[in-house]
Order: sequence, then C-alpha cells, then structure tokens
Amino acid sequence: MEAVVFVFSLLDCCALIFLSVYFIITLSDLECDYINARSCCSKLNKWVIPELVGHTIVTVLMLISLHWFIFLLNLPVATWNTYRFIMVPSGNMGVFDPTEIHNRGQLKSHMKEAMIKLGFHLLCFFMYLYSMILALIND
Repeated sequence: MEAVVFVFSLLDCCALIFLSVYFIITLSDLECDYINARSCCSKLNKWVIPELVGHTIVTVLMLISLHWFIFLLNLPVATWNTYRFIMVPSGNMGVFDPTEIHNRGQLKSHMKEAMIKLGFHLLCFFMYLYSMILALIND
C-alpha cells in the first residue's frame, strides 16, 4: 500500500513539475513581449485549479498514510496555493490578472514564485522516488 501512495505521489509530482515549467515559460514569454498579458493570464489561470487540486491531494494522501514529515513539508505550499486562490479580488480575471500583472512588480513576483515551486517540486520528486524505492524494497 505504501508503494502505491508513493507511485501516485511521484506521478502527481511529475505533473506539478511540468506545470511549474509551463508557468515559467509562459511568464518569460510575457516578459519578453512574445505574447500579450491577456493571453498569458488566460493560459495560466486555466491551470491554477488543477495545480491546487494536485498538490492538495498529495498533501491529504500523506496525512492519511501517516507520513508526517512529508505532510508537514507539503502543508505550507498547499496552504499558500489555497490562500492565493481564495484571495483573488473581485473583478479580477483570476490569480493572474492582465490589468495588474505589469504593476508593482507582479510579473517578477509571479516568476519568482514559479521558480520556488519548481525547486520545491524537484525536491519532492526525489523524496518520493527514494521513498517509493524503500517501500518496494521493504515489501
């Protein structure tokens, strides 16, 4: 059972790594003026909820399977994603809003956040891989 948990977590983490890279590429395209703000924000906003759901499922799965360290490691990121989604001001297009993305350095902060998430998901990938191998060896 433990191996199944880590195999699912590993696959989910691969999807989250892909999403983080996609966010970085799309935001860098906006920064270089290859795409306009409205197109960039609509592309990114469509992936905010899948990212939130994917990360929350892994966090809850680690809680249910009693892997406390990994649960506590994932909890702040899952909480941050949920907070960011809930605190979208009314009238905005979503977490990424084309009218505000160039204001007050939001583009830089979104890019920094995407880089941090990529690093976090890469760390989690190797932790899940190691844990999966240990679970397979112990079974």
